[in-house]
Amino acid sequence: MKVVSEHQISDRFRGFLPVVIDVETGGFIASTDAVLEVAASTVRMDEDGLLAVHRTYDFHVQPFEGANIEQSALDFTGIDPYHPFREAVPEEAALEELFNVIRKEIRDQNCTRAILVGHNAHFDAGFINAAAERCGIKRNPFHPFSFFDTATLAGLAYGQTVLAKACAEAGIPFDNNEAHSAAYDAERTAELFCEIVNRWKESGGWLPDFS
Repeated sequence: MKVVSEHQISDRFRGFLPVVIDVETGGFIASTDAVLEVAASTVRMDEDGLLAVHRTYDFHVQPFEGANIEQSALDFTGIDPYHPFREAVPEEAALEELFNVIRKEIRDQNCTRAILVGHNAHFDAGFINAAAERCGIKRNPFHPFSFFDTATLAGLAYGQTVLAKACAEAGIPFDNNEAHSAAYDAERTAELFCEIVNRWKESGGWLPDFS
């Protein structure tokens, strides 16, 4: 069922649908290092034109064959890639399901394409694009090179670029014990993105053009 409202998210971002992505990985190199967790938070616009987090989807991911995993990365995230109760799925299955959800949301919100939102978005976009290419997925719903970076936006809005500190400035609760889970970080990033966009609107920075 398509969302019909005076204010539509498709009008706000030139037809693009913002989708917040967070990945937890086995290192910093997208072409060689494993994706261990991936999460996506969708956002929706209410009748007043304000954004709010709608839903979060997340997957534990099996390292692809031959993937590099740095011990320092595991120490940082606390992830055990081979834990028997982790319920991880293959990389291709996680991306296919995630992309199907995003495509449906694009249709439901009358948008033309998704645009990735991330905290230090270049990192998350690099891993998503590398994984999609590795899995032979041709229909990547995201814009191939544009994205919204909440580290940059938070630096402008709050003078902070670290996610926890930016959330604190924005009045968003942040539990460091829960951080570095893809689902948790995606939701906090999505809340931060919505807060910045809404703050800008309420200051008079954007109004829809109904002419």
